Amino acid sequence: MSLLHQIPDIGFPDPRDAPDHGLLAVGGYYSPTVLLAAYSRGIFPWPNEGLPHAWYSPDPRFLLFPHQLHISRSLRKTLRRGTFEITFDTAFGDVVAGCAQAKRHHQDGTWISDELQHGFLQLHELGYAHAAEAWQDGVLVGGVYGMALGAVFCGESMFARRADASKVAFVHLIEHLRRQAFHFIDCQVYTEHLDRFGAREVPRDTFLNHLDRAVRVEASVGPWPSRLVPPARF
Repeated sequence: MSLLHQIPDIGFPDPRDAPDHGLLAVGGYYSPTVLLAAYSRGIFPWPNEGLPHAWYSPDPRFLLFPHQLHISRSLRKTLRRGTFEITFDTAFGDVVAGCAQAKRHHQDGTWISDELQHGFLQLHELGYAHAAEAWQDGVLVGGVYGMALGAVFCGESMFARRADASKVAFVHLIEHLRRQAFHFIDCQVYTEHLDRFGAREVPRDTFLNHLDRAVRVEASVGPWPSRLVPPARF
């Protein structure tokens, strides 16, 4: 049975009706059921000042297809040096907290509210949300997290306390998704950082068609092995 048949329809508006900037609905809460219903339909939470429960589905959408991943020459050198040890799902809560605490250009505070963090921690316990973690000398120095639904990975955020730490974790994540035949990574909105990795904008209708096929793929739900086979093509 596909994911779409397991998640109840809780009444989100059709994302195709959202304006280009994406604001589709306001209200509700961040329970696992609500989050799964939203992401499986191409809608994501983006809390902001005055709108603590805002839901978006912008046009265009920013996607990364695993086979189109671009790795810079300098990052390839870092990968080959093995500067960081990479694990999966061993420190999910710490990665989410690290992303919430990270200082970002042109941003005051964080959109990753305490309530949203709690929702994703519950999704992790249910086996939907995952993290790739970068360690150096036994200390967590970077990571990335998101949610796997069928054959799509919905990327949420990343952080780094050492140069390239989150980039290395991200590359290992994408390599794992490629090996598991994931169709694409939903990066939500354009960032220059992910543009360098090969992500590209597609029309919202195209994204929703891709998403509909991806979430219908039957996939196992649960924690990933803490250590996966490292990428060998760098």
